Order: sequence, then structure tokens, then C-alpha cells
Amino acid sequence: MDHSQPPASRNSAAYQVMLVALLSLNFGIVFFDRNALNFLMPFVQPDLGLSNTQVGILASALSLTWACAAFGIGVVSDRTGSRKGLLILATLAFSACSFLSGLAASFAALLGARLLMGAAEGGIMPISQAMIASEVRPEQRGLAMGVTQNFGSNLLGSFVAPVLLVAFATAFGWRHAFFLAGIPGIVAALLMWRFIREPARPPAAAAQAAAGPTMSWLQAFRERNVLVCAVMGILLVSYLVVCWAFMPLFLTQVRGFSAQTMGWLMGTLGISATVGAFLISGLSDRIGRRPLMIAMPLIGVILPLGAMYYDGSVWVLAGIFFVGWGLTGIFPLFMATVPSESVDRRHIATVLGVCMGTGEIVGGVLSPSIAGFAADRSGLQAPLWIMLGLTVAAGVLALALRETAPRIMMRRQHLAVAIKDS
Repeated sequence: MDHSQPPASRNSAAYQVMLVALLSLNFGIVFFDRNALNFLMPFVQPDLGLSNTQVGILASALSLTWACAAFGIGVVSDRTGSRKGLLILATLAFSACSFLSGLAASFAALLGARLLMGAAEGGIMPISQAMIASEVRPEQRGLAMGVTQNFGSNLLGSFVAPVLLVAFATAFGWRHAFFLAGIPGIVAALLMWRFIREPARPPAAAAQAAAGPTMSWLQAFRERNVLVCAVMGILLVSYLVVCWAFMPLFLTQVRGFSAQTMGWLMGTLGISATVGAFLISGLSDRIGRRPLMIAMPLIGVILPLGAMYYDGSVWVLAGIFFVGWGLTGIFPLFMATVPSESVDRRHIATVLGVCMGTGEIVGGVLSPSIAGFAADRSGLQAPLWIMLGLTVAAGVLALALRETAPRIMMRRQHLAVAIKDS
């Protein structure tokens, strides 16, 4: 494939749409594989004799290696300029790990498979968002990053996965469901190899990279927006992984729903986040990043409260799940959009790795194990109370953010000039 094409051809509208679509599809397959164990846990837990603490450890293990990969691969990608090759290799690797999960016959074997899967998957989103930042026009960046991170991941990973995998496991067993989950990644790797081009590196970035690293992780945290986004990542990634790990068990073991009903309720979360991929991200381009990053976490409190206390129609409960899970629409904002708009573009993949990796390595690693420990001692309601506290804290923290949306910043500049001239 010819990589010597001029920048104008790389930034054509058709290529931008295709790039976003393929990267969103690929990340959707990543989350299909990542979430498979959570939705299959009502089958896996009794078969392997797992405690709630072990359920939490399995979620923590994947988050740990996911975070390490997000840190490391983001830096390697920035310094080498290799995006496409790393992306394809990682996609093939996590597909293989899904097959390994299906072969696991013990907690230790399943733990090993999850550790390897996290290492393969963790670098995919920092690389993908760095490609979006390089190839998509700034005024459409919020929407493009939102769709890349949220559309495919939630359509496939949070809607299709619980519905399809639970039904498949009911009919054929949970091991065969893991084998099914591993196939799409191979297809995605082939599509990216065929259609995606390696992004051109800015000359200044290439020169800086040749001279050595330009931004350390410590320097990245000195930027206020990066620090706030990293801490929000800790809180809301914790909310996310605790929900994935324990909500299926809570719905089946405490609320008494069937596995199929649980699958559809969890699938509602995927529909919500798929809508949010367009609605929240697109809205942030128009009204700003900060207002949505304050409001949406506070709305998220209704999900754990509804799961614990609403006793009416399951359809209304699904509506509560839908609205409450709308907070996932801001994930691309604090993981990618705001950090990328707060630093020089030479450092984008490094900063994205910091924001995504911090959320995973602190929130994603610690919170499931803590929630599992609490569930073994206080019942499966404990993880849901943890979710409630996390989302309130995130909404309050977002008050410290500085606005970065290009349209809003331009509007403020014009207003300042008009006031000065008057």
C-alpha cells in the first residue's frame, strides 16, 4: 500500500468515515471479547466453583495488563510512528486469547488467559484515537472520537454480546461461546490491513522523536485537564467494570431474573451507550465538553438505585438502565478528546495512554477485587453501592475541568474581541 500520498487525500471525507467505521468496529470486537466473561459468569462461576472474590480478581487481572499495555504501547506508538502494524498485531492476539478462555478448566488457567487478553487489548484504543486525531478535522473530532470508542464497543460489546453469548451458552455451553467470540477479531484485522493507511507523522514530531522522548508521564499529569481526566477515568472505569462484573450476578442471584432476562437488561446498556456515542459526543462539539462531563455522571446514580430498589415492570427497569448508562457517552471525552485538545499533538498517544492506562490500572484493577471482597462479606448489593459513590465523585470532580471544545473556544475568543473593541 502506498503511504506517500499527500495529506489532502488522507483527510478526504470518505477516508475519514471509513477509518472511524473500521476502528469503531474493531474496538467493538475488543469489548465483545472483554465482556464475554462477565456475561457468561452465571455459567462459568458454578462450573469452575469460583467465589465472588475470584470473580473480581479475574476482572482486575485483565484491567492490570490492559493498563500496562495502554501506557507502554502509546509511548512506543508515538516514538516509532507505527500505528497500523501494532493495531493489527494486537487484534490478532486478543482473538487468540478468547479461544484460550474457552479452554480454561480452572481459575488459574482462566486468570492466565485474561492477563494475556488485557495485554493484547490495552493498546488498541490509544493507537486508534491517535489515528483519529491525526486524520479527522478538529471541528469533528469529538464526534469521531466518540463514535470510535463508544459506538462499536457498546453495540457489539454491551448489546450484542450479552444477548448472543447468553443464548449461545444456554444452547451449546459457555466454552463454545468463547470460541464464537474469538472469530470476529481475525476478520477485523484483515479489513484494517487492507483499507487503513499508516498516518503521516508531522515533521516536527518526527524530529522530536529522533531526539528522544518529548513528554514524560509526570509532565502529562502537570496539565490540569490531563490530571482531572485521569482521575475521572479511575472513578468511572471502576463504575464500568464493577457493573460488568457483578450486575449479571446481582440480577440473577438477588433479583431472581432468568439468564435470558439478565442478558436483555445488560443489552439495554449497550443500546444506551450506542446512542450516546453519537448524541453525547456530537453534543459536546456544540455546547462544550465540561457541562456534559459534570451532568452525565450525576445521572448515572439511577442505575444502581433502580437495580436495587425498583420492583415494577422489567421494561421500566430497562428504561432506568438505559438512562443511567448514558454516562458512558462521556468516556471518549475524558479518555481522548479533552486530553488530546489539552497538549501538543506530538504527545497525543502518550497522553491518551496515560489517561486510559491510569483508569484501568487503578480503577479497573483495584475496584473489582474490592467489590468482590465486599460482596462475599456484605452481599451482592455492596458493589452497587460502590458504583453509586463512584459516579457522584466523578461528577463533582468534573467541575475542575477547563473547556477545550474548538467551537466553544472560538466563540469565546470572538466574544472577547468584541468586548475589547467596544
